Amino acid sequence: MSARKHTALPKAQILIEALPWLTRHHGRTVVIKFGGNAMVDEELKAAFAQDVVFLRHAGLKPVVVHGGGPQISAQLDKHGLVSEFKAGLRVTTPEAMDVVRMVLAGQVQRELVNLLNQHGPLAVGLTGEDAHTISATRHRPLIDGEAVDIGRVGQITEIDTGAIEALLDDGRIPVVSSIARSADDGHVYNVNADTAAAALAAALGAETLMVLTDVEGLYEDWPHSDDVISRLTASELEKLLPELSSGMVPKMEGCLYAVRNGVHTARVIDGRVAHSILLEIFTDEGIGTMVVPDAAGTSANASVNEGGQA
Repeated sequence: MSARKHTALPKAQILIEALPWLTRHHGRTVVIKFGGNAMVDEELKAAFAQDVVFLRHAGLKPVVVHGGGPQISAQLDKHGLVSEFKAGLRVTTPEAMDVVRMVLAGQVQRELVNLLNQHGPLAVGLTGEDAHTISATRHRPLIDGEAVDIGRVGQITEIDTGAIEALLDDGRIPVVSSIARSADDGHVYNVNADTAAAALAAALGAETLMVLTDVEGLYEDWPHSDDVISRLTASELEKLLPELSSGMVPKMEGCLYAVRNGVHTARVIDGRVAHSILLEIFTDEGIGTMVVPDAAGTSANASVNEGGQA
């Protein structure tokens, strides 16, 4: 009997540690941007699906948003189409857009929905085209001060959360591909998935936006130090944006947009760590970098050195 007690006690302590977080997040919407290594590693994919289902059974309302950069590049190669990037965005010709749509809605989304549904009839896939969930116009980024045409790349103009909210009310897990319907010209657009996740989180009034990355979080003084900033305010993040690597910019801009538009916290977490979502939401330590609205923040020094994530 004592041996059984001994092995069970740590499990009980772990569950009790999660209790305040379970209470705080119960009934709240969490938008999770799925990407990076977690998207291509089989074990990490399975762990991600378990985490999302756990959130749902723990009383939260998870919404998953995904892109599919590596899969799109591989498929374009197969079709003999060159992957070209300008201003950090994929140049998307009409031919490339057909491939993007096929990969996101027909491959990446299907695989993720099936992984989630191994645990019950939970996940439903949709794209931004469905029920006008995401509308966009053609995005022309500025390069050296000139607006450049990069094809079917969209800038979000409107979010309609009706279909997602109906699914959440029915106890489902929406899985959203970052494709948008046109607000003006009848075309379909490729939308950055970090941007789409942030816009959806704000429109849904989510408690939290979580963005999976292939780094531990936002580094305090990269490349001179690998200390991760555990918490910072919107204003502190805004000052750091010009110094960030190009890959982190859309993620951190998304976090900034989210907390400035009603989302309580936005977190960048390491998707290379199995069960990183549960570690971030349900433990005292937390992992990754959390962004909070200015009113909720503290001074820069205190925020950088603070321990657990709220």
